[in-house]
Amino acid sequence: MFEKILIANRGEIACRVIKTARKMGIKTVAVYSDADAGALHVAMADEAVNIGPAPVNQSYIVIDKILDAIKRTGAQAVHPGYGFLSERAEFAEALDKIGVAFIGPPVGAIEAMGDKITSKKLAAEAGVSTVPGYMGLIDDAEHAVKIATEIGYPVMIKASAGGGGKGMRIAWSDDEAREGFERSKSEAASSFGDDRIFIEKFVTQPRHIEIQVLGDKHGDCIYLGERECSIQRRNQKVIEEAPSPFLDAATRRAMGEQAVALAKAVDYCSAGTVEFIVDGERNFYFLEMNTRLQVEHPVTELITGVDLVEQMIRVAAGEKLAITQNDVKLNGWAIESRLYAEDPYRNFLPSIGRLTRYRPPAEEAGSGHAVRNDTGVFEGGEISMYYDPMIAKLCSWGPDRNAAIETMRGALDAFELEGIGHNLPFLSAVMDHPRFVSGAITTAFIAEEYPEGFAGADLPRETLRRLAAFAAHAHVLSEERASKILGAIQHHGRHIGRDWVVQLGGERFEVSVEREGCDSAVSFPDGPATRVSSTWQPGEPLARATVGGQAVIAKVQPIAGGFRVRHRGADLKVSVLSPRHASLAAQMPEKAPPDTSKMLLCPMPGLIVKISVAEGDEVYDGQPLAMVEAMKMENVLRAERKAKVSKILAKPGDSLAVDDVIMEFE
Repeated sequence: MFEKILIANRGEIACRVIKTARKMGIKTVAVYSDADAGALHVAMADEAVNIGPAPVNQSYIVIDKILDAIKRTGAQAVHPGYGFLSERAEFAEALDKIGVAFIGPPVGAIEAMGDKITSKKLAAEAGVSTVPGYMGLIDDAEHAVKIATEIGYPVMIKASAGGGGKGMRIAWSDDEAREGFERSKSEAASSFGDDRIFIEKFVTQPRHIEIQVLGDKHGDCIYLGERECSIQRRNQKVIEEAPSPFLDAATRRAMGEQAVALAKAVDYCSAGTVEFIVDGERNFYFLEMNTRLQVEHPVTELITGVDLVEQMIRVAAGEKLAITQNDVKLNGWAIESRLYAEDPYRNFLPSIGRLTRYRPPAEEAGSGHAVRNDTGVFEGGEISMYYDPMIAKLCSWGPDRNAAIETMRGALDAFELEGIGHNLPFLSAVMDHPRFVSGAITTAFIAEEYPEGFAGADLPRETLRRLAAFAAHAHVLSEERASKILGAIQHHGRHIGRDWVVQLGGERFEVSVEREGCDSAVSFPDGPATRVSSTWQPGEPLARATVGGQAVIAKVQPIAGGFRVRHRGADLKVSVLSPRHASLAAQMPEKAPPDTSKMLLCPMPGLIVKISVAEGDEVYDGQPLAMVEAMKMENVLRAERKAKVSKILAKPGDSLAVDDVIMEFE
């Protein structure tokens, strides 16, 4: 077994590998860029080596710098994680030349499966069902249009060396095919150093379901069930689960056997994933094979009990698999929510900055539930514009799907994160969405259910009623604390009323509060008193309470006249006023927001790549105005209506913050 391994990656996956290596008694080496000098993976590793400036093409994907770090530390093996160099055959070859083990598949498998064009040809030869498409190289945008027309719209335009949703577009017309080809080609070149593109038929009403395979160097290969990855936004996975709520045993077995057949066809060893598109009739088609550890591997680990990182290390060391296909049992259900530095209230645009508060729920494993959080950040750390926006992968396990969902709901409610925009509210909303709960999902779920973006969850009135009861209890507690301040004038004690008006989420509740020890009895006019029990004290940002026998976890922040309460995907301004104050507040006029309709604002922190218009130009609805690059994604900003450009305030190469003005219109 290896004595020391180097992790050629960063963030949560580097931390994940370090945890297993430590459990196995193996020392670890971290590599880091200038931007990651204070990162968590650097602190966790036994050694750390700086490999250059922040941009990945000057640090994490420079093979010579990784080789130099190996030479300096004497590492015997390298785990590449995912992304970066994980599927670069030349990296594995370079390691082999210096006698260092690559903790991953052989070079031939990487070359065959890492290239999506080649992999589809090999899959067809191995008897794996494939999607109709054009596997040859595409010359230019017009060639792309010709191919797309022959296949039939809609089509998927994809980077051959792509992954993680980069270099991928769906086209429904000739114009979209032209633009999609150019954007995919540009993103592929900048993200992967390989601008080859291919086109295939886009399967409508699809589910994205993948099979985890595991092989050794002795010819053994097994599959470890499937993962449902259909909750995606812009082809980037957001929520995954294992097993799939859609597959039956026969389909699972057929997909697994085809995945293993493909892996054996290329002498695959190590962990790998074969991805399929599955239609509504459970017909499945090969999509691609990822010759690396997947981001979503924890859900497979939770339902099988197999540590995939450990198995990868053992296989790389030449050990034979200790488990057979008959040993693989799927136990319970697991869900993973990807926590991203993306603001759902701003159409999921990237957000960067410092984590002023980062308190994930406690990791635990009980008889009926489990919570796991894979992360690479810490409170006070910074989310950089240079890397992927992932903050953490929050996972839950339960004996069945409903139990796993309920555990995830509580874990998301208890996750404290401040300082940046993030998608926690959206993840919570999905967990309560009837369509997700039923399992009737496709890869179009987010686009179909949130066509206008996300503006917060609409909570049922009964949930609002419980929150109102808690808010009344919290307000009276706050009033009691304020009444006990030292130095108060004698004989002028503060009177705390019993009757209050609570307003939240468009609802108004008139309540009466009776304090009973540490609890409160909150009475509504239309029913019996609701008991509120909680250890929460004023000033605490997270509240855990029992309201009418129901558990409630919410983030609570005091504001003028009440609280800001965040719960189950809703961000609520809760006012708790006396009846007199409530009647007066109703007469107050609302302040109008500033008018920015004649400005193009930068929607995210990023780099201006291109300005597509000039001062004095007449622009039309939908016309491209500028392109902003952020977190390795190119974003085209378009005109919302006809207008004339009066002033351009930014130029290519400028780094802008959120809401910086790019141009103005007449």
